[in-house]
Amino acid sequence: MIGLLLWFSSPIRPEGVTIAAWHILAIFVATIIACITQPLPIAGVALIGMTITVVLGIVPMEEAVTAFGTNVVWLIAMAYFLSRGFIKTGFGRRVALIFVRLFGKRTLGLAYSLIGVDLLTAPATPSNTARAGGIIFPIIDSLAETFGSHPKDGTERKIGSFLVYSEFQGDIITSAMFLTAMAPNLVAVEMAAKAGVHITWVSWFLTALVPGIISLICVPYIIYKLYPPEVKETPNAKGWAEKELAEMGPMSKAEKLMCAIFGLALFLWIISSFIGLDATLVAFIAVSLLLLTGVLSTSDILKETGAWNTVIWFSILIFLANQLTKFGLIKWLSTSIGSALHGVNWIWVLIALFIFYFYTHYLFASGTAHVTAMYAALLAVALAAGVPHMLAAMMLALCGPLFSSTTHYASGPATVLFGAGYVKQSDWWRLNAIIGVFYIIVWLGGGLLWTKVLGMW
Repeated sequence: MIGLLLWFSSPIRPEGVTIAAWHILAIFVATIIACITQPLPIAGVALIGMTITVVLGIVPMEEAVTAFGTNVVWLIAMAYFLSRGFIKTGFGRRVALIFVRLFGKRTLGLAYSLIGVDLLTAPATPSNTARAGGIIFPIIDSLAETFGSHPKDGTERKIGSFLVYSEFQGDIITSAMFLTAMAPNLVAVEMAAKAGVHITWVSWFLTALVPGIISLICVPYIIYKLYPPEVKETPNAKGWAEKELAEMGPMSKAEKLMCAIFGLALFLWIISSFIGLDATLVAFIAVSLLLLTGVLSTSDILKETGAWNTVIWFSILIFLANQLTKFGLIKWLSTSIGSALHGVNWIWVLIALFIFYFYTHYLFASGTAHVTAMYAALLAVALAAGVPHMLAAMMLALCGPLFSSTTHYASGPATVLFGAGYVKQSDWWRLNAIIGVFYIIVWLGGGLLWTKVLGMW
């Protein structure tokens, strides 16, 4: 009904918005609302949305099917397959037990330790999807299974939901702290350079340091209070983990192969930005090696329904969101906000642009697509309003990773971790709305104070 109302209100659409742009907006909004309310599972809703787009002649079929060729979608699928290898071989359980032995006295301690792994690998892993999905998620999945917590039997709230959601937010924070922690950061830096502002790795790190540390300390604890695990303390965990490890005995051949292939993937992800190797290709190499060595079978791949479900719905949402850019709706939004802020004091302009940039991510299913579509335009508005150049470029660039905290389709890591089924969609959106406000206060409000100390303005 909402989609139809938007569609037929095209005669009163804003000036500068084409009829095609308005119609694709109607379909996108209807699809997103259906993804939230779920009259059908998300994959079914997404397929219907794409079908309507083609049937109504907005986009030809030849272009629509290219949606399933997006790199990030296949990286997510490969992350699921890697996770299956962790579980099937028992290597994930072994790693999980080692984590329990070292940090398992309290569930909150486990969350901090997992985010710590993300933090250590973030500077050298330019794909946060690879980091969250390929490195951390298999460990969390195994940890949850070890504690008898799984969405299939309704026990996800024991420990799994808390760890999954904590890692999601932790990955967002680490992605914002380092220039090389995710691909959209590099896109923003390139666009800033074209506008005459040169952001270095060190300048990015220094700007993000204080807000990042505050977020890393506070966010897991906030989640612990808002979304507590049922199992909060495990005082006997260390002894139990040691007993379980002893019963597992030495590593099997399959575990050793899984460990070696995973280590190779991690190494290649770390050096990928230096040797020009695509992160998705690394994931394909790892899964191919798992198949060649017999660690995974073709049947294991075909039965991983979570991966194939994600390939369908996330591919289509990326496709629909990209059409909003293609038909000029996003450009119109950027131009409109610039006109509305003309003559306003520069600090209020920066605040308005940051908040606008953050919340427009509800219209996007990819951080890279959002940055590509809007960063340069919003930076131009900020510079024209008199915002100090480095301050404008850095604050808008830092917003790029943070706006991934909005929805379950906001980014690759969101899709992997939400798709695992540990966190209900209603909880995901509710918690994201609360923590999103926290990020705006800390990174925009606190960030302005910290950049004043750094001498940016």
